[in-house]
Amino acid sequence: MATPIQPTGIEPGVSAPREGRIERPAPEALKAEKDAAILKASMEVTLSARHNTLQLLLTSVIANLNEVLKADLGENAIQNAVNQDNTPEGTASRIVDLSTGLFAAFREQHPELDDAAVLDRFLGVIGKGIDQGFREAREILDGLGVLQGDIARNIDKTYELVQQKLEAFRSRMLQPPVMEQPA
Repeated sequence: MATPIQPTGIEPGVSAPREGRIERPAPEALKAEKDAAILKASMEVTLSARHNTLQLLLTSVIANLNEVLKADLGENAIQNAVNQDNTPEGTASRIVDLSTGLFAAFREQHPELDDAAVLDRFLGVIGKGIDQGFREAREILDGLGVLQGDIARNIDKTYELVQQKLEAFRSRMLQPPVMEQPA
């Protein structure tokens, strides 16, 4: 009688060969293993989100800003910086600094508009992206069951700070340039 050929590698989830045959676990066992892996990954994401909620907020806002600015400024107009201050103040500053930093390029794309009109259009465009980003971040955090307490207060505070900083930017941009006095 011939000796069965043993496979050189065994697939994951497959038991060792017996009498030349490869035995596969029952579908229920595979499903339970898969469900356990999904649950573990979900818990890791939830735990990570609890500790990085403002990073999630920033990422959501930046993604939406990139989307609304794509037509005027091209792909990935705003890039998320690494190792940042994730306080409400730091997050609000990055959102506003990154988005308003694109104003000059946006203005160049709209030479037909006067300064006030291009500023209003720009703030309208980025405002939509910012609002959508905050909405999506809140939905995600609410879905994870973590949108409460300090997390909810930090997001609200961040949004308030963003609005204040955008208004300050608008005021600065509408001020006439200071002329130097002759000596």
